[in-house]
Amino acid sequence: MARGTILIADDDAAIRTVLNQALARAGYSPRATGNAATLWRWVSQGEGDVVITDVIMPDESAFDLIPRIKKARPGLPVIAMSAQNTLMTAITAAEKGAYEYLPKPFDLSELVGVVGRALSEPGRKRERSTDGDNEELPLIGRSAAMQEIYRVIARLTQTDLTVMITGESGTGKELVARVLHDFSKRRAGPFVAINMAAIPRELIESELFGHEKGAFTGAQVRTQGRFEQAEGGTLFLDEIGDMPLEAQTRLLRVLQEGEYTTVGGRTPIKTNVRIIAATHRDLRQQIQQGAFREDLYYRLNVVPVRLPPLRERAEDIGDLARHFLRIAAREGLGQKTLAPGALDRLRKHSWPGNVRELENLVRRLAALYSQDTISAEIVDGELAELSPAAHEPDAVSDTSRALSELVEGYLARHFAGFGKDLPPPGLYRRILRQVEMPLITAALAATRGNQIRAAELLGLNRNTLREKIQSLDIQVFKGPQA
Repeated sequence: MARGTILIADDDAAIRTVLNQALARAGYSPRATGNAATLWRWVSQGEGDVVITDVIMPDESAFDLIPRIKKARPGLPVIAMSAQNTLMTAITAAEKGAYEYLPKPFDLSELVGVVGRALSEPGRKRERSTDGDNEELPLIGRSAAMQEIYRVIARLTQTDLTVMITGESGTGKELVARVLHDFSKRRAGPFVAINMAAIPRELIESELFGHEKGAFTGAQVRTQGRFEQAEGGTLFLDEIGDMPLEAQTRLLRVLQEGEYTTVGGRTPIKTNVRIIAATHRDLRQQIQQGAFREDLYYRLNVVPVRLPPLRERAEDIGDLARHFLRIAAREGLGQKTLAPGALDRLRKHSWPGNVRELENLVRRLAALYSQDTISAEIVDGELAELSPAAHEPDAVSDTSRALSELVEGYLARHFAGFGKDLPPPGLYRRILRQVEMPLITAALAATRGNQIRAAELLGLNRNTLREKIQSLDIQVFKGPQA
């Protein structure tokens, strides 16, 4: 006996044949058509248990048909397919009420699995419609890695779940957070971002929760915190791995109880914000080192989203580069194109700074070179400037120079993250603290937690080392002595 009737709509006869065969082998009863009108007639007559439809049909877009299907038969799951593998396609499919979106080409076993889930679960109701089909795409890429990201984002825009975005610097973590907000039910509310790595340690709690007049020296007026500013919207906690432990404790309490108090305040304030966190750090490793609370990690990591580095999706580099060239042209830098050889060079680069590094390079190419077509030689020259160490035979062995170059690169990216603005005051102390923590942690690890030996290794007074361990919240684990 057939497990259910599956209605298929696709104007490609080959796809209809493949789907018919795969679903029949899986025990389903498929029925296929090449147009939307026939599909609608079947649905309106009460036929079918699941619908699989291409987005672009010869007589009607599935994005116009799906809302009618959901109105006529709310419990009928609709699986949308499309070769237009963009973020907006995935989001629009979710917004229109599709149970699932699959980019073409798709894996047949995955599709059969989705059909099985659709029959066993109630259809997920979608509430929002969109009319922004032609707006600028916030995320670019047609690689398999990005397709999976689009599908995850599309699902998450329909929920209020807490999200943890991980990925290297420059992969677009804040872009994803903004998309999750802009296409969610909270889109009418504020989107408030706070970078934990850019705020002095002693001011983080005040920044998050606000403070009362007179709460500390210099607090002349009551000041709103980011939680209060984000009320009814989304709070994006960037670089959450850099949050000090005392602030982590307060954040955990807010997530558990749904309320907070300002610094110096006594009256609890109810909060209604969606939390999206992001980090480039390995939080599990930080938990083992005692630098991040495990209970907070599980509160934040409800839905993890990993953004792949650019080197894992080199096939997207061409689309990204052309996108950045179009932006440069709109800014008056001239209409430029990349020669095929130039694109090959870009695809072979490792891109340690990821999409942000690529964007900076493309803008520099558009600004510095008058040629309408950027050649491979020009790209080679610019990439050589980005990686001077690769052309120096003794660079790898020169540890101090390598470290200085890493710090220089980090600072360049740090300043770039603020755009035209400058980082908050106190940069010198913040950078020193970031260098001190891994240095002291490494020394303690090498000496198996022996603070006397670690102090000797570092060339510090033992009391000075103890003070730094305390101030940096470094947890010391003692092991067997060698």
